[in-house]
Amino acid sequence: MAARLAAVPGVVAVALGGSRARGTHRPDSDIDLGLYYRGDLDVAGLRALAREVTGEETDVTEPGGWGPWVDGGGWLTIDGWRVDWIYRDLDRVHRVWHDCRAGRYEIGVQAGHPLGFYSHAYAGEVALCQVLADPAGELTALREATAQYPPALRDALVAGLWESDFALTTARYGAAGNDPVYVAGALFRAIGVACHALHAADGAWLINEKGMVAAAGRLPSAPETFGERAQALLAGVGSAPEEITRTIDTAAELLAEVRTACGA
Repeated sequence: MAARLAAVPGVVAVALGGSRARGTHRPDSDIDLGLYYRGDLDVAGLRALAREVTGEETDVTEPGGWGPWVDGGGWLTIDGWRVDWIYRDLDRVHRVWHDCRAGRYEIGVQAGHPLGFYSHAYAGEVALCQVLADPAGELTALREATAQYPPALRDALVAGLWESDFALTTARYGAAGNDPVYVAGALFRAIGVACHALHAADGAWLINEKGMVAAAGRLPSAPETFGERAQALLAGVGSAPEEITRTIDTAAELLAEVRTACGA
């Protein structure tokens, strides 16, 4: 399939991504195929191929059909397997990689990403993928480059820990107002920022919120039992102001350990 996709006009390379590329998948995990394209993508050709391999009409989007960062694609079922085609504008990926090396990243609003889409995920996806079809060798070369985590990006994400402190400050307003939903959102943000900082400190790519707490907990520099403690915070925010305040105090202790671990 990867070879046939690479033959569609506009497609430059195809890669296996997600948990299956990293070997962390479950038996029911999707098969994610990244379609790295440039210029005008022959969507009609992709739809014809999807119809051929699935035996039915399949919704394959135009670029941008799923939002500004998850660029579009198609959800297919082939012989009982869930196979996702996911577009990536290769020129945009190169620009993001340039920003990463300069210590710049941005966070965009994107459906399916409650923490926000961190732009450096594009580079991390390439670093962690398995290249399946790459006639010109461009994606393979980029994968080799992204294997080295940029020191400037590490510094920028660790410096971004200020937002965790800010989130805790705003969470305390939620505690005073007996608003556990707001507090839960603030704590999720604080923990998410901490997970990105911990990964950066260890030179490890973090490309998605799913599983980020468990992944951060496995890092060499993570505070002891970070994963379990972070999960417990969000699982039991509390319902009364006193309970909520205790949760925030516990979160502050954990995030102080994260700052120490990251050298912030």
